[in-house]
Amino acid sequence: MLHIKNLTAGYGKVNVLHGISLDVNERECVALIGANGAGKTTTLRCICGLNEVRSGSIEFMNERLDGLSGHAIVRKGITMCPEGRQVFAEMSVVENLEMGAHTRTDNEQKSDVEKMLDLFPVLRERAKQRAGTLSGGEQEMLAIARALMARPKLCIFDEPSLGLAPKIVEEVEQILVRIKAMGTTIVLVEQNAAMALRLADRAYVLEAGEVVLHGTGQELRNDPQVSKAYLGY
Repeated sequence: MLHIKNLTAGYGKVNVLHGISLDVNERECVALIGANGAGKTTTLRCICGLNEVRSGSIEFMNERLDGLSGHAIVRKGITMCPEGRQVFAEMSVVENLEMGAHTRTDNEQKSDVEKMLDLFPVLRERAKQRAGTLSGGEQEMLAIARALMARPKLCIFDEPSLGLAPKIVEEVEQILVRIKAMGTTIVLVEQNAAMALRLADRAYVLEAGEVVLHGTGQELRNDPQVSKAYLGY
């Protein structure tokens, strides 16, 4: 579904990515793990058209993405649940969900709002509440639901557990399991490497803008190098 080949990108005069290549197959969950500064978020931003691709290519469903605008990429079927939630603080929960569907032209948006409120019962309780007044965990649920409102073929999650209490992290993990079961393909960047590798069919380890290791989630969980560096044992 997604094919990245020899991708180079960065900021100013500095390259952050140095020719990385990776693949995501339909209905997979693929995780990117690595230390801060490894290039994980830059990779996601390139996929979503938010960072310029300096060389290499990104293909989605056999179409080139590099060079397209962010909104054009959303229309191709890719959405991102960004790091830090980034909900529209002054809008209500329902208005945030409606914003997630702004590129759609069908007549099923209202029914999809109801589906999201069923999937995330806490959001139904807060439906008319301003998003900025929600707790961190509730805002994360809203950001996930908003991303799903676009009916994406590929949904990208950037640090969904960041700053959340352990109990809420468990809830987020179970939500990602359900999203994958719905048939949505997932790319996951997550500092909680143990959670990421539990969820991942396959995973890539990034260091200093390069892919240094890849394999199934199980293979990387069992890899001594990964265990020591990212899993704490």
